[in-house]
Amino acid sequence: MSTAKTLAAIALALALAAAWRPVSAADGVQARGRALTHWLSTGQFDRVLDAMSPQLRATVGGHEGLARLVQARDQQAGEETALVDEAAYHERGLVDYYRVARHAALPASQTVTTQWLWQPGGAVVGLRISPTPRAAPTQRLEYRTKTSLALPFEGRWYVAWGGRAAHQNHHLPSPDQRFAYDLLVLRDGRSHAGTGHSNADYFCFGRPVLAPAAGRVTSAIDGVPDNTPGAMREDKPAGNHVVIDQGNGEHSLLAHLRRGSVAVKRGDTVASGEQLGECGNSGRSSEPHLHYHLQTAPVFGQGEGLPAVFVDYFSGGEYQPRGEPVRGELIHRLP
Repeated sequence: MSTAKTLAAIALALALAAAWRPVSAADGVQARGRALTHWLSTGQFDRVLDAMSPQLRATVGGHEGLARLVQARDQQAGEETALVDEAAYHERGLVDYYRVARHAALPASQTVTTQWLWQPGGAVVGLRISPTPRAAPTQRLEYRTKTSLALPFEGRWYVAWGGRAAHQNHHLPSPDQRFAYDLLVLRDGRSHAGTGHSNADYFCFGRPVLAPAAGRVTSAIDGVPDNTPGAMREDKPAGNHVVIDQGNGEHSLLAHLRRGSVAVKRGDTVASGEQLGECGNSGRSSEPHLHYHLQTAPVFGQGEGLPAVFVDYFSGGEYQPRGEPVRGELIHRLP
């Protein structure tokens, strides 16, 4: 099976961010995800449909639709042979469960991800079965970050994407963004006030973005308009952004900055913690957030991504002298 070919997908559009937090095994989420997958695979479609919302039942096409979905999966991937990984998160007011497994008709290097979404304590509202995205090839998995990187912001931020597994980080297929982070701010589990239809509704919008380490600015782009939440600009994916050469083959890229906020220019020397701009929603960004990654090249879109290990920060209230934050963590730097 081509790794780019989707086995089958049925999913509902999600509302804007509501509650965000990682889910532990003690929540009973994994047990429900396993049960739903088992019922689907063994043809117990009545049980699956009973667990679904009326809207999703109509979307999947009832008993016949689920049968076609399973048939398509089995024809292209074969039956499941081994569980590789599973994880779950509370995000966007839903429980988001991922099951990554090997299947008989696929090589061991290719897995299939089954994703279920349900309302906490309620109905299943989304289902997707697809090939697990392949991470970009890299020789840098054991690389040790040379620069002492501080978190590039003040206050507590949420790791919306970050980590080395596909369910943690949608950047993995991009060679230069292999170890990237997307970060935003939460209040009472929400990333925005009001409807979220305006950038100003988002708690991270306009927040200062800081240099994670000292260095020389090799790229500073401003003037790209901020998107309306829900829309993205594909022709300028990084939007307004800054790249810093830290002098040891490592370059920090900070992207999606607010138009008009970039406070440095190419050739400037910056100190660690110096303000570079403000968090925005420019480029390939559907809602205000900060994108950060470490790379080998001085401009966006070139070079190879590098693991970015931060120093002296807190995650979930626990001090971390060094670490790579992952999806679901709330992090902040030392005062």
